[in-house]
Amino acid sequence: MAREPRRVDTPQIILIPSDNHPMAKYSSKPVTVPHGAQSLYDRFSDLSRFQEVLDKLPDEQRAKIGEVRFDTDSLSIVTPQVGEIKFIVKERNAPESIVFGTASSPVPLSLTARFKPLSDESTEVSADIDIDIPPIMRAFVGPKMQQAADQMGDLIGRLTSV
Repeated sequence: MAREPRRVDTPQIILIPSDNHPMAKYSSKPVTVPHGAQSLYDRFSDLSRFQEVLDKLPDEQRAKIGEVRFDTDSLSIVTPQVGEIKFIVKERNAPESIVFGTASSPVPLSLTARFKPLSDESTEVSADIDIDIPPIMRAFVGPKMQQAADQMGDLIGRLTSV
């Protein structure tokens, strides 16, 4: 007598945002640029001007940055792992920071561009990524998120130093 195959349900991992754990934060290395903090902040009033700068970068530098697009109040990043993530300006804190939230993302995520004045003509820029992921997943996702934070800090530094 033939036995019927037994069905085995495999568990699925579902990421559900929760108040039970704080958001993970990944910060880029700071980059010093030769402009005052207010001047840099003013450049971020219309992000589309960065698209022009980005388009003029040499191919080698452009390749390091990856696929990024700017319009007036948003920036879009395309990654092989997730696809396109669009960040929209959510908050402006002159001249210290600009906070971006996501229009579409698999998990809650924000990006903050920080401007720390060093002098009237010099500012330290950095990027922070805050993402809501369970602590158990951070070991898997963390290195890629740190790399993304470093790339964003580098991108902000390159675009604002022109």
